[in-house]
Amino acid sequence: MTADFSFAPATGVGSLPGGDAREAARTATGSFEDFPFLPELPARGPGADMIGRTAGMLVELYARVEPSGWRIGDRPGRDTRRARSWLGEDLDALEEFTQGYGGQLKVQAVGPWTLAAALELRNGEVALSDPGACRDLAASLAEGLRLHLEEVRRRIPGAQLVLQLDEPSLIAVLRGQVKSASGYRTHRAVDRQVVEATLRDVVGVHADGPVVVHSCAPDVPFALLRRAGAAAVSFDFSLLTERDDDVIGEAVEGGTRLFAGVVPGTDTALSDPAGSVMGVRTLWRRLGLHPGLLAEAVTVTPACGLAGASPGYARKALAHCVQAARSLADNPE
Repeated sequence: MTADFSFAPATGVGSLPGGDAREAARTATGSFEDFPFLPELPARGPGADMIGRTAGMLVELYARVEPSGWRIGDRPGRDTRRARSWLGEDLDALEEFTQGYGGQLKVQAVGPWTLAAALELRNGEVALSDPGACRDLAASLAEGLRLHLEEVRRRIPGAQLVLQLDEPSLIAVLRGQVKSASGYRTHRAVDRQVVEATLRDVVGVHADGPVVVHSCAPDVPFALLRRAGAAAVSFDFSLLTERDDDVIGEAVEGGTRLFAGVVPGTDTALSDPAGSVMGVRTLWRRLGLHPGLLAEAVTVTPACGLAGASPGYARKALAHCVQAARSLADNPE
């Protein structure tokens, strides 16, 4: 990552409701003038979901839908073609709404460990059960992401690309909580150094830009992600506890950006924008950090993807992120 990269104050997480690529691109670019994102529309079905979409990016590995989930197969089939077609449709729409754009642009994909915990091998067990399969999957993902970033760069040449890796299963992988196919046992925990090294390899694909790792699970391993090269960590702010104070303080002081998910991801009544970031200000005071650092260290986002929200609420939530970020910048104390 370039050392002088500074993130914009607000963006989305990734998924939006509905199935209209142009409407989603209009929402993502219209809500964030300086940090739009490539929307994901899982409501379209298999191949538009986060696992299927990323499986479609893999190089020399292919996946198909089985009753139990996504399974690695020998050749690209209908499900791979569908995933790639939808991604192409989403890129077409984003390209249309970003003509001449020169700011930050975020693209998302599932990270290597959540992918390994979700994609099944031929025997029905997930790739996580086989260290060799995990290595192959991570290498295939890294090459697929490199090609994907090249494609986005070609379509939107002025954009500063930010890569987000979605790792909702990372904590379960580290703790040995990923269930086996039978459901009666769990796969053993993966060594933290192996987890970190694999993430570092995938993060390294985007050498000329920053990588954000997103996890809306409790106990996000901030220190591990920082060591793996993440420039920013995206998380559900409501899941933080005071136990996280030290690692967050260290992260901020080490220059890691916090993507604070403070706006609920499903329909609810929203507080005023200042109220949405009150917890962030409280955390800052508790950590003894300088209030002037707030706008430099925090990007405001929804708590998680917005696929489960109504279209009206999704638009409102994204606009609310921008207003809440402005409140943080104007009144850091």
